[in-house]
Amino acid sequence: MPAGDLTFGELSGGDLPPVDPVAAPLPGRVVLDQFWADLSFLHWRLDPDRVAPLLPAGTRPDVFDGSAWVGLIPFRMRGAGFGRGHPLPYVGSFAETNVRLYAVDAADRRGVVFASLEAERLAFVLGARLALGLNYTWSRMRVARDGDQLTYTSRRRWPAPRGARSRVVVRVGTEKVVDDPTADFLTARWALHTRAWGATRYLPNTHGRWPLVRAELLELDDDLLAVAGLPGLAGTPPDSVLYSAGVQTQFGLPLPKP
Repeated sequence: MPAGDLTFGELSGGDLPPVDPVAAPLPGRVVLDQFWADLSFLHWRLDPDRVAPLLPAGTRPDVFDGSAWVGLIPFRMRGAGFGRGHPLPYVGSFAETNVRLYAVDAADRRGVVFASLEAERLAFVLGARLALGLNYTWSRMRVARDGDQLTYTSRRRWPAPRGARSRVVVRVGTEKVVDDPTADFLTARWALHTRAWGATRYLPNTHGRWPLVRAELLELDDDLLAVAGLPGLAGTPPDSVLYSAGVQTQFGLPLPKP
């Protein structure tokens, strides 16, 4: 049956409603506040069985159109800080590139799983690893823009494998993305799952609706997907390439286990 003939429930795996592109308010107080800018979303389809071993205990792959998905997302972090409206000088602004997967927990709560997160600021890397169990790594990074073309580069410093690199070049288009269930599934994520303090935790987040446009991948030279456990993927064209100018984002406290 063609994907266009399926219902939203069938597209999202049959047992879950479609992803809501509009966030609900945080259930508690804001603990982290940050702006995500100049994001390029590169995504590939994968067999769910290939993704499942990479997810934290108590979660399963979130499936759309019969596939699990992996994203390579380079961007700029701006003004990250604790609470609402308290950006950290220098430490809170940097380039970042993450490899992310999509998972569902036992309560059918959707969230991102970060296989890796490259970042420029060592202090931020150490804090996020210790406090939240996130797989942040310290890297030498740069984001450059020339008209409608963005170039993101990264080379890992710590921990191993040192020298793991990524170079992504995209051309930002003008076609706006609206009412697109695939784009909603890949970008509208209102929590993350992470292994911290001896258990899998669920951290909610909220932000405005993504302003998305189509983009074109011009160049990809990447080790990060392979290092995250997905060798060979960077040698194949992504199934989706999107761009967003960015959103202001807040994270709340971890919610109780389901």
